[in-house]
Amino acid sequence: MSLEMRTECERCGVSLAEEGPAFICSYECTFCASCAASMDHICPNCSGELVARPRRRPRAPTEA
Repeated sequence: MSLEMRTECERCGVSLAEEGPAFICSYECTFCASCAASMDHICPNCSGELVARPRRRPRAPTEA
């Protein structure tokens, strides 16, 4: 199972670029950096810690 890369902040609705900064809890609640900071990096849904969302590397082209 892979991490769901949500595209907007659950609190303010701002768009989140896949390669941009975002913060998630262990349940994948997703917030922008500004909202995460204003909530002291605590998820309002589960009270879990909000940590930087990992970034995915672009897939390497496959060789035929």
